[in-house]
Amino acid sequence: MASKEVILTQGGLEKLEKELEYLKSVRRREVAARIKTAISFGDISENSEYEDAKNEQAFIEGRIITLEKMLRNVRLIDDAETSPDKVGIGSRVLLRDLEYDEDFQYTIVGSAEANPAENKISNESPVGKAILNKRIGDVVEVTVPAGVLKYQIIQIL
Repeated sequence: MASKEVILTQGGLEKLEKELEYLKSVRRREVAARIKTAISFGDISENSEYEDAKNEQAFIEGRIITLEKMLRNVRLIDDAETSPDKVGIGSRVLLRDLEYDEDFQYTIVGSAEANPAENKISNESPVGKAILNKRIGDVVEVTVPAGVLKYQIIQIL
């Protein structure tokens, strides 16, 4: 089965590469040292420090595998690919909530890079899907658990 394509901006790619390098070069060594220390305490069958360190090691190794797989399947979004006329991945978009007359600015990114705290929403999210390929002035309806939200695309930045 083919792996899912991971869509990233240049900034997102650099962030994942830095995380992978940090996990491999720093965190692996730290956890190995914790395991070594825990083993030096003697009987590991009832050693919670050893168990905690082994669990952390498993988590780190799992994350490394995930990141390596993602990086093998990256499709990099080039700023030149984004159109000022149509919303696409990599676009910064100013939306107006038509019910509350509030404006929101989002950057449309791939799911691996999405971070609502940084106003980066996934192209696979309900809002991301609704505004993809739309133009300035278009009104979109987004179905959410609380009902239907209406947004107008004010600007593509």
